[in-house]
Amino acid sequence: MFRGGVAALTVVAALGLSACASGSGQPAVSTQAAEELVIYSGRSEELIAPLLEQFEAASGVQAEVRYGDTAELAAQLLEEGDKSPADVFFAQDAGALQVIQDEGMATALPADLLAKVPARFRSADGQWVGTSGRARVIVYNTESVPAEDVPRTVFDLTDRQWQGKVGIAPTNASFQAFVTAMRVTVGEERTRQWLEDMVANDVQTFENNTGVLDAVDTGIVELGLVNHYYWFEKAKEIGAENMKVANAAFEAGDPGNLVNVAGVSILPTGSENRASEEFVTFLLSDEAQEYFAEQTAEYPLVKSVEQQEGLPPLSEINGPDLTLDQLRDLRGTQDLLMQVGLL
Repeated sequence: MFRGGVAALTVVAALGLSACASGSGQPAVSTQAAEELVIYSGRSEELIAPLLEQFEAASGVQAEVRYGDTAELAAQLLEEGDKSPADVFFAQDAGALQVIQDEGMATALPADLLAKVPARFRSADGQWVGTSGRARVIVYNTESVPAEDVPRTVFDLTDRQWQGKVGIAPTNASFQAFVTAMRVTVGEERTRQWLEDMVANDVQTFENNTGVLDAVDTGIVELGLVNHYYWFEKAKEIGAENMKVANAAFEAGDPGNLVNVAGVSILPTGSENRASEEFVTFLLSDEAQEYFAEQTAEYPLVKSVEQQEGLPPLSEINGPDLTLDQLRDLRGTQDLLMQVGLL
């Protein structure tokens, strides 16, 4: 039952913010007349529209998709409450899914679906599940920064030698999740000090991760904080041999190595629509997981599907010591970013 209430609405709005498969790993195919499914998607249309077409073709379900910023869609869901037309929430990050769960806007997923994904990439209470993974990395210009000189921790980025040479995208959800991870692992005051030191060191800001990567590739800045798959996206577009930018990882345990997920939850309004569960089943099928691995260079989270060549295994990425449900306080992170002048 929805228990958001006015307080929850205020908090989140202020953020600006069937049939189940048989377990074969393949999407279930409906044998009945076309059903309808309303999806609120924080994942971009450019990224997942081809995948949703595959789902419609395989299932016979007609998907009505509302695209938008993940945080804004989460706020909309809480505002709509039990009047929402949405059946499922397909989010860009775990924090937004956890907010929805915390406010009573998610329902329990079947155990056999949850079991497809390692426990660290799904809700501890079983109300959302990750569908693909992504790692934060530092990118560097290979012509101006030797690999051995790439900082080993995000805290080194405030050194004077990097003054005006570091790019970030503070409005990006993944950057904000990384800052939330820093708040969780090293505390509020140290995180505030790092952000203030970054501003004092003339950190350069960009609209999105693509802008950061392009700025590093062209030498506008020498270092940048992005998700790992932007390099692969650029390499597909212009060829890796034409790029002057490379991914690197920080030292073990650094908040700069955060691994986050995109994921999905079934809303109370979708709990009686069997197409909702069919959609979740599809996202965890081999077909969809291969799409994420091959088309978006994200990490598949189902064991039967191989990740894209050239990526370090998820098991070898030593991120900060936290669980993804601890990324729920996006509001606190956005407040902090505004206070230091980055939003």
